Amino acid sequence: MDRKEELERLLRILPKSEPWERWLRESGELPPDFDSLPSIPDLPDPLEGVGSPEDWRRKRDRIKALFHRYVIGTVPPPPENLRSKVLRSYRDEGARVEEILLEFGPSYKAKLWMELMIPEGEGPFPVFMTQHNHRGWARIAVSRGYIGCVYAGADSRDDTDTFLEAYPEYDWSRLTRRAWAAGRCIDYLMTLPFVDKGKIALTGHSRNGKQSLIASALDERISVVISSSSGAGGAMPYRYFTEAHFGEGIELLTRVFPDWFHPRLRFFAGREHKLPVDNHELIALSAPRPCLLSIALNDPVESSWAMQQVYLAAKRVYEFLGAGDKIRIMWRPGSHETWATVIERYLDWCDLHFGRGEFDFPERLIHPCDFEGWRRRYVTLVSGEEVEGRGDPLGDLEDISSIEEWERRKEAVREEVRRMLGEEPPRVRAGAEGYGIEPGHIASMLGRGGAGEGIEKEGLVFGDYIAADVYTPAGLKGSGEKRPAVLWLHPFSFSNGYVAGYRRGEQVFRRLARRGYVVFCFDQIGFGRRIEEAEGFYERHPLWSLMGKMVRDVRAALDVLAELPYVDEGRIFGLGYALGGMVGLHVGILDDRFAGFASVCGFTPMRLDTPEKGTGGVRRWSHLYMLIPKLGFYIGRESEIPYDYHMLLAAFAPKPVLVVAPTLDREATVEDVRLCVERARRIYSLYGAEGNLKLVTPEDYNRFGPEAQDIVLEWLDSVSKYKS
Repeated sequence: MDRKEELERLLRILPKSEPWERWLRESGELPPDFDSLPSIPDLPDPLEGVGSPEDWRRKRDRIKALFHRYVIGTVPPPPENLRSKVLRSYRDEGARVEEILLEFGPSYKAKLWMELMIPEGEGPFPVFMTQHNHRGWARIAVSRGYIGCVYAGADSRDDTDTFLEAYPEYDWSRLTRRAWAAGRCIDYLMTLPFVDKGKIALTGHSRNGKQSLIASALDERISVVISSSSGAGGAMPYRYFTEAHFGEGIELLTRVFPDWFHPRLRFFAGREHKLPVDNHELIALSAPRPCLLSIALNDPVESSWAMQQVYLAAKRVYEFLGAGDKIRIMWRPGSHETWATVIERYLDWCDLHFGRGEFDFPERLIHPCDFEGWRRRYVTLVSGEEVEGRGDPLGDLEDISSIEEWERRKEAVREEVRRMLGEEPPRVRAGAEGYGIEPGHIASMLGRGGAGEGIEKEGLVFGDYIAADVYTPAGLKGSGEKRPAVLWLHPFSFSNGYVAGYRRGEQVFRRLARRGYVVFCFDQIGFGRRIEEAEGFYERHPLWSLMGKMVRDVRAALDVLAELPYVDEGRIFGLGYALGGMVGLHVGILDDRFAGFASVCGFTPMRLDTPEKGTGGVRRWSHLYMLIPKLGFYIGRESEIPYDYHMLLAAFAPKPVLVVAPTLDREATVEDVRLCVERARRIYSLYGAEGNLKLVTPEDYNRFGPEAQDIVLEWLDSVSKYKS
């Protein structure tokens, strides 16, 4: 496909963005030649080709140039004609406050307001810089002996539009202009004798956190940078915080906030693996200067797992430069909010690295990520674990000619799945309970405080003390009617679990309930309210797996769902998106209670998922997410994996299964998915039910918006025989 055709396709599948389309018309810009760009599913290696600090300086310049090209736009050199005037000066309790106007650039067209809060005394004082709407943060800094510096580079007060008039030849974005403004404040600070010029910290929250990271990359006079919930375009990597993660992906980010970043970034919506850089490298541009990455566990603008991946990738650069202790994650409880305690900790970080105090910032990794440690400490590959390679990796159903043969083979597959998922610990079954249901303030924080119009919501506890929510059409309970039910299995949506933090359209569970279905929802381990439950999982259960725990929880949910008086236990369907599709298909081989299952972007065949496919391969499931660590033994010999998804699909036969596999899904190979479905269809044919296994391949990338939901709802209405 040539670049013009690629643009036409983008305009077809992306929601309309008038500012972007206007830029396309005015610039004549075309998408990159994606076929010529390497596919990099994981975070690009910032140290590739780097063997010395001098090499890093050169690599740093190349990385910065790529950010200018694709993400932030170009910036002018620092002005040489900066002038200032004091607009206002007054004394407060132990401090002097000055408001200053900076003017610079051609004909002094660029103007920038800033404010200094200066403690009494001789100095020199360290500086705590932040944006206009964080003035309260600066006041805390003054109480700690810092000069508080705020500037008009925020939504509440923004002078940077004057930069456009002064420098019309540069294509910088709004956040880049605000980031560059921080440097002009530093220009002025460098003229003041009471400023400790080697101790300048910069911080900001949310979009201001994004600009703070950009500013630190542009200006090495910033001694310490603190990213506070900077989210997409800040500390969140584009590759690991997409619509497939219910995150603020490139499409939404560039449509809702079209001037925050360069318009070229929108070309990479759904093609994040083709972006030559990612935000771990933006962070690494600050190395070896201290960088604190602050994140709240349940903040929808971020992902705790993605933050951990970014941190580990950027830390490699810090360690290479001998500064591994100068980067840390600061985990906060709650959501997007901050409070005084948080800012005091930011100042503790500054004090620590400015030699003003001793404070502890231990490294904490919440999500399991140490595959090699797991292998060394707990697992030995036993004799007989390996199997011979296959000439046809998906050919192991071809010799089955009867249902009886398949039933015997299915039992063997079931045992292989159990072995790969690990040794499940004992359990005691329980029905639905009321003690421990999710409290209202937690539900509100996670975006599920209310049921929605025409819907009722009931909390319960099931399985191993797991909170769940059941959504029903209003008036169903007590009516005596039994309705079909859907067990909703969410994707890699770390912050909000079963709720989409970012989305187009309505939450899918509400659409289902409003359509007449009973919908059972819960957070899988490591997500939503259960993020910290994953911490130390493999220390507690070295021979089990996260996928094994997820499957167990779904089976416990089925126990409870079948007992609800308003549920038709013969019509309980599963719906899984991404991770949820993987989990649900694994459930199907071990438990036959699903009446049918819909998998959206749920799999690509593991035996065919080799590194050259560009998806990230099975290493994703063994190393990155550590869902099934034993898959790590098969990297490089994927054809020997004991089971694959054609077997899991076949296990549902003759029940209806829907597979939605978008043609542009970068995390799957649609031709391989198609082959997988066709191989499973052979088993369906033994039952005379070939039509019950349905594959839909829309022209789209990996997302679960209204269009994909419509496909699922139409299928579900058909197979459940329910009419709303």
